[in-house]
Amino acid sequence: MSDMLELLLEHKIVAILRGIEDRHADATAQALIDGGIHMMEITMNTDGAAAMIDRWRTKFDGKAAVGAGTVTDVALAKQAAEAGAQYLISPNLDEEVIAYGREHGLSVWPGVMTPTEIVKAWKAGADAVKIFPMGTLGIGYLQEIRGPLNDIPMIATGGVDLHNIADYFKAGANAVGMGSKLVNMEWIREGKFAQVTERARQFVEIVRTL
Repeated sequence: MSDMLELLLEHKIVAILRGIEDRHADATAQALIDGGIHMMEITMNTDGAAAMIDRWRTKFDGKAAVGAGTVTDVALAKQAAEAGAQYLISPNLDEEVIAYGREHGLSVWPGVMTPTEIVKAWKAGADAVKIFPMGTLGIGYLQEIRGPLNDIPMIATGGVDLHNIADYFKAGANAVGMGSKLVNMEWIREGKFAQVTERARQFVEIVRTL
């Protein structure tokens, strides 16, 4: 098992930072870490994503694993790897990205929806798969596919909030990816980092009891 997969299965939450402004990035990351978050992904369609990943790898070394999200093709995978990303997450399944990750010792967690895509990703060498968009598919869907596909680590992404996060795990998720419900951009713009920390802590506490 890769180090990153081990961390994922241990901590169970990946914070997704999409569209974060560079000037708020470090304080946001620190706020999440203070709340107990150990895995953060900056999406590659965020302005300055590579520079932020590069900086965070030094600044938060040993405190949080930093990955790249929205890695839709090999060109973005290369950019992310050069910036120091420790894992790659995609909304789609691109077998070339998985192959690139394996060649460079990076864990790749591609976005998949159907049982066919899930198995295809697994056979191509993905350590885990991101079931997306969970907000639309619903928890019942996850429960159904879990039956026959019980040995593949699954990250449920979309629709997770404080009221239903436990249900996602009961339905078979190994981890969850969380964007705006965890990383509230309005609070960040207003400098309310204590609230970001408190929200992170609430999610972390629930997951610890599962």
